[in-house]
Amino acid sequence: MLATLLQLRTGGTEPGIALAVVALSLLSVALSAAIAVVLVRGYRRGPGRTGMLMLAIGLLLLTTVPELLRIALPTATGVGVVGRSLLVSACELLGLGTILWTVYRGGSS
Repeated sequence: MLATLLQLRTGGTEPGIALAVVALSLLSVALSAAIAVVLVRGYRRGPGRTGMLMLAIGLLLLTTVPELLRIALPTATGVGVVGRSLLVSACELLGLGTILWTVYRGGSS
């Protein structure tokens, strides 16, 4: 009944499981955005805190943007599974690289 109310169509999956996946995706986006907001506030407190801004960018590239790509690409474009996987993986790697660069080189600048 809930699936009928939400007009939810799933491909071979129970509607409850599909809703749980969507809810967990939205939760991960919300949590990573909240952490990024805290990091940006720390960056804005004064000079010499560019590491916090870079950590926020890395976190968003690692979690938020890939989740949004996983939802938006199949919904709004004709990008296939392979193309989506490549874009999501590249974004996650860029986020990890940004975080590693910040921790080992850019944190003091």
